[in-house]
Amino acid sequence: MKKIKLLIAGAAVVGLMSTSIAFADGFAPGEGLYLGAFAGVGTGIVQPKVVTTNTLGTSQDDAGGTFEATEGGLGLQGMEGGAWIGYGYKMGDLYAGLEGEIAAGDVEFKLTSDIDIRVNPTGTETVKEVKATKDWTGGAFGRVGYYVNDDTLLSVRGGVLVSKFDVSYTGYSETFYGGGPSMGASLTSRISAIDPNLSVRMGMVYTDFLTAPVSGLGTASPATGNATTGVNSEITGSALSARFGLSYSFLDVNSLF
Repeated sequence: MKKIKLLIAGAAVVGLMSTSIAFADGFAPGEGLYLGAFAGVGTGIVQPKVVTTNTLGTSQDDAGGTFEATEGGLGLQGMEGGAWIGYGYKMGDLYAGLEGEIAAGDVEFKLTSDIDIRVNPTGTETVKEVKATKDWTGGAFGRVGYYVNDDTLLSVRGGVLVSKFDVSYTGYSETFYGGGPSMGASLTSRISAIDPNLSVRMGMVYTDFLTAPVSGLGTASPATGNATTGVNSEITGSALSARFGLSYSFLDVNSLF
């Protein structure tokens, strides 16, 4: 009986020691090679500029013109989720790393009208609804940060994000790609009670989509050169996402050499 008790006590001591060693050897938040997943809310503003030409118009209503949202814009809103992959270095209290991400969701805006809006000045093409959905977003970033303590990392990042937009309106659907500089900030904390390599991360990301030209609309021709009719559009905007996710560090590249 005494031997059994000694074996149980010894096993308990070894277990406690191994737990301490695992924690001591565990990665700091964001350190090493890590993978993660996140979910969040995306919002944004789209500011369009549309220039139409119709030199064949017989009235002032058909003469064409310019529509531009110089203030405000169209609101984007929806849910999104995705994944991170990155590698980070802990240098005392300082941090540096690289990260890539991909996200998808249903962030969109939709405009509706109770009357037909004519798109092609010389034809009968009309629309009552226009919808743009951000299908996916992907990009790469550099990260720098500061360890508030052994379990918490405060970091900022900067890089480029590119998004795919599906634009649909009555009878037509088109795809556009837009991208631009992106920056963000996050707070990452280790969940040592579960696993010393597992961390929870909260943050926000801002993206400036710059200005993207959109030539033509549906079957309407671009308003270029000496075209008598046509439509040219420019779209600019920005997006803001709030994320909550988990990341897991699992490999130190230096250990391979």
